[in-house]
Amino acid sequence: MAGAGGIEEPPIPHDLAAFLVEAKRRTYAGLDDDATVAAPLLAGSKQLEHRAPPYAYRDIYFGMGFFVGQETVSKDDRVIWSMSYGGGAGAEIRDRETLLAIYKFLRYALLAVSVEQPYRGPRRFEQAGMVYRNEVEGALDRFHGVETIARQDGMQLYELRYGGGLLR
Repeated sequence: MAGAGGIEEPPIPHDLAAFLVEAKRRTYAGLDDDATVAAPLLAGSKQLEHRAPPYAYRDIYFGMGFFVGQETVSKDDRVIWSMSYGGGAGAEIRDRETLLAIYKFLRYALLAVSVEQPYRGPRRFEQAGMVYRNEVEGALDRFHGVETIARQDGMQLYELRYGGGLLR
């Protein structure tokens, strides 16, 4: 299929979404930083990896309160898909206990990732007095979205923006 300017769009591998869900559940969402590799490629980063040949997943990010990162999926040692992201807790949130509570809740929401939208978490997730929302546009080949966490009273605690797709 031809995209803009007649460029051939790569076909979406039928098992890519299922691999992404598995990789996300076996890295940050399921294991937090315990999935971090001992020697990350970039100094000062956290690097999480999951492999299920022919695919390999890598998530590299910097920061905590505010963070930026990139996820990649390789197939047969060639990167075919990527997603970049940036965001975090509100600047007014500085105490470690609150940050840890927000990110613990985030990991629970991210565990609910679906094969239909394997980018971040579900459209809505609610637990422990917090509400996670994820608004996404596009499909696995090209997408962008915003996820937020707020208290049930509406006070926003966290926001992250993300985007990505198949590489060509």
